[in-house]
Amino acid sequence: MINEQRGNVLHGILLITLFSFSAFYIAEFDFVRKLSFSPLIVGILLGMVYANSLRNHLPETWVPGIRFCSKQLLRLGIVLYGFRLTFAQVAAIGLPAIAVDAVVVVATLLLGVALGRLMKMDADTALMTATGSSICGAAAVLGAEGVVRCEPHKTAVAVSTVVIFGTVSMFLYPALWRSGLLALTPEQMAVYTGSTLHEVAHVVGAGNAMGPEIADAATITKMIRVMMLAPVLLVMSFFAARRGTAADAAGAKRTIAVPWFAFGFLAVIGFNSFDLLPQGVVAGINEFDTFLLTMAMTALGTETSFAKFRQAGARPFLLAGLLYVWLLAGGYALSKYLLPFFG
Repeated sequence: MINEQRGNVLHGILLITLFSFSAFYIAEFDFVRKLSFSPLIVGILLGMVYANSLRNHLPETWVPGIRFCSKQLLRLGIVLYGFRLTFAQVAAIGLPAIAVDAVVVVATLLLGVALGRLMKMDADTALMTATGSSICGAAAVLGAEGVVRCEPHKTAVAVSTVVIFGTVSMFLYPALWRSGLLALTPEQMAVYTGSTLHEVAHVVGAGNAMGPEIADAATITKMIRVMMLAPVLLVMSFFAARRGTAADAAGAKRTIAVPWFAFGFLAVIGFNSFDLLPQGVVAGINEFDTFLLTMAMTALGTETSFAKFRQAGARPFLLAGLLYVWLLAGGYALSKYLLPFFG
């Protein structure tokens, strides 16, 4: 009986693994690369295709394996994500970029939660949407999912908003820069790009279109923003516990669900800062990590049907649109006026 259960779990994991390999293969297509769609984004799209076609024709006993990918593998992927960062990168870009990143992250989260309440949205969906816009796109949404513990389709909706508005930004920012409509220096444009675009892939794509000087600084600014994921998850965990306690009809006190993987994320950044591993090893870890995160995204996609999107309605996308307007206007003002203040 136990061996049969393990076999069913492995079937689910194998299914997600095959989808993830397909996502990596598709992500190498020329038209997909031009869109800068990472394997993570391709993976969730493949998962959604499965959810809306073959999902009801495969054994339900495979579901535990799929959920293992969207939970446990997700946490491991977030921890290993720290190998993309070092504390030296933070020092290199300086205090001004850190200040802009911090204001963008905090303001976007608070604005997202406030607008969600005004729009009478589901609290989890509003928080996940705001998290994706404020920090690092799909990776942030995945990290928050481990703390908020919301339904999979809400996570997928939040990721979808990241895909839509992040992709638009990737083409819009270089066009605005080349047209001269943005009165920013290359340094300011780099910080503007890194502090407001959703995905790391979006920042890299937009930065490269504007030149190596902007691309390098924009990427570091973005990675500093990624580092803010850990403290944000801790704060989310605290408020999630308070909300759970308030909702507990029995009045039983709940403990804070500490996201230990967030501490692991910071610890890995610290270890990576010592540069103890060869670059080839770190590159291999990052490739493996991307695959784990792709598996997590794909697994989330398999739990997401169009019926659930209809259930979510247009409000999450409207909220993401309003946050996008804030990122465009507020990020521009911060990059133009706050950077000189820190000199």
